[in-house]
Amino acid sequence: MTVELNGIRLRNRLLTSASLLGYGASKRRLILYGLSPIAQWVPLERFGAVVTRTLTGEPREGHFSLREDWRLRELPQMLRLYAGAVRRVDSGWINAFGWSNIGIDRYFDEYFLRTSHLNRIISVGGFSADEFGSLVETVNRRAVPGAIAAIEFNVSCHNVDFSFEAILEEVLRRAVPVSRHPVILKLSPDEDYIEHARMAERHGVAALTAINSVKALRLDPRTGEPLLRNRYGSLSGRAIKPIGLRVVAELRDAGIRLPIIATAGIRDFDDCREFFWAGADAVSLGSAVWLRPMPLYALGPLEGLRIRRLIDRVSRYEVPRRAVEIGPPLATDPAEPVDAWRELAGSATR
Repeated sequence: MTVELNGIRLRNRLLTSASLLGYGASKRRLILYGLSPIAQWVPLERFGAVVTRTLTGEPREGHFSLREDWRLRELPQMLRLYAGAVRRVDSGWINAFGWSNIGIDRYFDEYFLRTSHLNRIISVGGFSADEFGSLVETVNRRAVPGAIAAIEFNVSCHNVDFSFEAILEEVLRRAVPVSRHPVILKLSPDEDYIEHARMAERHGVAALTAINSVKALRLDPRTGEPLLRNRYGSLSGRAIKPIGLRVVAELRDAGIRLPIIATAGIRDFDDCREFFWAGADAVSLGSAVWLRPMPLYALGPLEGLRIRRLIDRVSRYEVPRRAVEIGPPLATDPAEPVDAWRELAGSATR
């Protein structure tokens, strides 16, 4: 069964969250970074969509590394870098990779054709409307309409030490109308997400992702030093599920009618159903599923079987019907602005 959410075509209502599966493929079969080892045991094409790591205009090391050629004797060095960028804490994970990525051109050169069997959502990030506009132009040029499900604007990451609220409306006003693909806005729970959602409705965004991870801090109890290189990080996993549920419900209570893709500590079918009841149209698996303490990766085959069964169960689930969703038509030409609204009655396949 396929699902359409305001022009975004999904294979089902269960997605993967940005970053946890890298670029949707691994350069080595048993690689332990970039792509979760557990993902080796799940056919990613079975997901409603796979969201890429956030891509920027140029390669960016962030607070980690772009190396993909680690030798066995360099494993301790790699693990030290990991320890400065992601740590297991308090029923979740705190990370500060800082948009570490190979850049959008290398993604298209090295990964896009290799992942053509997946239904992809390309996540992009930048620090100005010009950067987002350039990223959209690149995606327009290198991915024909229908080759991807959507492009997600990450204008809410805490790990790059930038205030996105100052540029958000200009980004939406300038970059959304020229996109040949549906645009998803990723919301932060630490900002005015209701106002940002209303802004998204005004500027032709097709759907919302709720939520990005929560800004957080952990200190070493022995030294008082921050656990992460960036001091502050982003908390994800089971710890933020109640926050994600609250945000989705508050968006619906505020009258937001755009489709919502929920991601916050989701692990099993009961979690999915809670988010559907709160008002989500689709759900996404993030660190609560894909990250494990290193020894537990040995259970990858069993976890892969569990995830495959979860995909099947969510695919069969009938999401509660809600009011008619409203969204903008997509421009068929990059130069053609989106200047009208259309009503999509029953836009989602029920």
